[in-house]
Order: sequence, then structure tokens, then C-alpha cells
Amino acid sequence: MERTELENNEKPLISHITELLRRLRAILIVLALVFFVSFAFGVRIVKYAGYSIPVPYPSIYSSISDYVIKAFIYNELPKGMILINVNTFDPLFASFYVSFFLSLFIAVPVAVYELWAFVAPGLYRHEKKLIKLAILPAGVLFAAGASFAYFIIVPFMLRFVLIYAKILGVMPTLSVRAFINTVISLMMATGIAFEYPMAMAILTFMRVVSAKSWKSGWRWGILGAFVIAWIISPGTTGGIIETTIGIILSVLYFVGVAFAYAIERRIKKSKK
Repeated sequence: MERTELENNEKPLISHITELLRRLRAILIVLALVFFVSFAFGVRIVKYAGYSIPVPYPSIYSSISDYVIKAFIYNELPKGMILINVNTFDPLFASFYVSFFLSLFIAVPVAVYELWAFVAPGLYRHEKKLIKLAILPAGVLFAAGASFAYFIIVPFMLRFVLIYAKILGVMPTLSVRAFINTVISLMMATGIAFEYPMAMAILTFMRVVSAKSWKSGWRWGILGAFVIAWIISPGTTGGIIETTIGIILSVLYFVGVAFAYAIERRIKKSKK
């Protein structure tokens, strides 16, 4: 019955393409709008009738992205390390990076909604249910990975560099552009790397790899975890961060195995 309904609701190819372009346009508009606001607007607290109301106002010198940069400097930069401006437009580029990162972060829910609205009509009921169940764990895993980079990897790496520079008798300086680029790239890379179990679950859902295959190939999974850790790690901590990330991703591999078995069970139940 469900397949017949899907076939009866099929649209011409040009209609699908038009709808996809419309939804992609909505995502791009949100990206551009958030980028513009975070790059060119600040926030001022106005008191009215006893309430504190945040009011945006045009300001490129005290924008939202500038507040984020200051928070990065305050929380991530160790005492003794000096942040410098190497190239003329480095502070501007740093603000650009942060604005782009904020626009991506805020636009993700919109992108998920628009893409879901596009593909949902062509999915079976059990497929819709599984995808809905996967959205929250995917968001939690990305947030966990980004937080791990922000609170553990970056501070540890910068302290390591600071100590090493002092031992060598070198002035511990860092350009503002390199600092912001390092923080954001590590947060993004680690957040994506923590999606390891979700990637496994998706492959099982698509029936590319079975749960049994994931379980029997656990050695390759652990090897893959350490390869990913080696790729995304800063490479300046003597293997400490690489090993830590590798161990965490190895644990997440077995979480992915559990996800795969749960998905196969749900698929079997939906067919009964």
C-alpha cells in the first residue's frame, strides 16, 4: 500500500529539480544572512521596563564574530603566549572565519529541515522513523567532538607549544589568523570525526555493510580510528592527543556496531 501511494505521488523530474533548487536557495539565504549579521552587527543590551533586551546594531569593529574571537582568546590562549598580527588583514580574515563558522552552525537545522522535506515523500514509514531517530545522536556526537577539541585538544596543544618555545628560548607568539583557523578547523574536524558510529549506522541502513561485518572487522575499525586521529590531530603533542582521539574513536566504533545491530532489528520488525 505504501509503495503504491509513493508511485501515485511521483512528480516529473523537472519538478524535483525545481523543488531541490528552491530548498537549496533557502539554505544559502540563511547562510548569507547569518554571516552578514555576525560579521557586520554587534549586540547592545538595552534596558526597557526592567528587562534587558539584546538589540543588534551595525558595527564591524565590535561585531558578534569579534565577541566570539575574544572568547576564544580568553578561554583558549595560555598565559605567556602572545597573539600578534602578522599580515595586514589577519584580524579581518579571522572575523570572516568565525562568521562563516557561525553561519554554518546556525544553518544546519535549516539545512536538515529542508533536505528532510525534500526526501521524506519518497521514503517508507520505517525509513522516516530511523532517520528521525538518527538526527539527535548525530547532533550530540558532533557537539561532543567539537567540545572535546575546544576544551581539551586546543588548550593542551597551545600549552605544549608554549612550554617547548620557552625551552628553546623562542618568543612564544602566534598570529591571530592562525590561532582562529586552528581552533575552528580542529572543532569542525573533531566534530565530524565523532560521527564515526553514525557513518557506520548509515552504511548498515543502506545495506552496504552488515552489523556482523562491522563486528568481525573490529581490528580494521580500530585501525581506521587511529588513522582518523592521526589525520585530524595537530601533530605537536608527541602522540598524546593522537592516542587519546584514537582511543575515543575506537570506543565509538563499538557504539557504531551496537547502532548497526539496532538498525537491523528495527528493519526486520518493520517487515513483519
